[in-house]
Amino acid sequence: MFKPTGVIPALVTPLDRNGNLMEAALRNVIDYTIAGGVHGLFILGSSGEIYGLTNEQKRRVVEITVEHTNGRVPVYCGASEITTRDCIETAQMVQEVGGVSALSVLTPYFMTPTQSELTEHFKAIAKSTNLPIILYGNEARTQVKIEVNTCAELSKVDNIIGIKDSSGDMTRMAEYLRVTDRDSFSVMAGRDTLIYAGLCHGTTGAIASTGNIAPKLVSDIYNAFVAGDYKKSLELQFKLAPLRLCVDKATFPVVLKEGLRMVGVDVGYAFEPSSEMSPESRKQLENVLKDLEIYQTI
Repeated sequence: MFKPTGVIPALVTPLDRNGNLMEAALRNVIDYTIAGGVHGLFILGSSGEIYGLTNEQKRRVVEITVEHTNGRVPVYCGASEITTRDCIETAQMVQEVGGVSALSVLTPYFMTPTQSELTEHFKAIAKSTNLPIILYGNEARTQVKIEVNTCAELSKVDNIIGIKDSSGDMTRMAEYLRVTDRDSFSVMAGRDTLIYAGLCHGTTGAIASTGNIAPKLVSDIYNAFVAGDYKKSLELQFKLAPLRLCVDKATFPVVLKEGLRMVGVDVGYAFEPSSEMSPESRKQLENVLKDLEIYQTI
């Protein structure tokens, strides 16, 4: 079974002012992140604004990414809709397009299912596809938690191979690791400030939004760790922290798109009502990127 490893940026979806897909810009961000040494690409996640894309746009993002990546790194894809039916529909579309290594499925949002309902939701999606499934918990956005016992039960489903944990709760991440079989089930950090901490406990990597902007820095946290240079890995983690903290300075994912523009990759705009960064926040982001020596004007 496929095993997710390394640093995988949760790619933004380039959009123009009217919400149209910028296809050339998507190819540019793919090339930029792969050149930075990332170990995979994750499309149609929350950073990719899956919640605002039409079905046609979702399919086109998958088609372009698979074609342009051309096997250079594995492609992961979100199938994160509100209802079980719609998640299955997206999962089957991704399987039909082909070339994707694994699906990531966020808990429902707006709805707040019980843990038993959540378990049946994930099992139904897993049953509907041959693709490996990575559970995705991000309760700050969805208000829905994947309890440790729920994760343990779901980890026994054949094609549920891991979980992305964006809770920021290190105890819960450690519990996910403790109660699952680490040979067949992978825990991935979803909070960019906890990549090093997760690796110390046994995670296999991270799905990291800051990997859009600073792919080499984020990838090297993982690379240094697996090479045994824990001191360097921790130093790089601390170096990344100011950038991750900047991500919350505007409505998500505005900062990711502004940051990419500041490093020379124009990916357009976020769906309204997300808007521009304030001048103060933009200056702060600019200073962080200058400190990281990746800022450039375009």
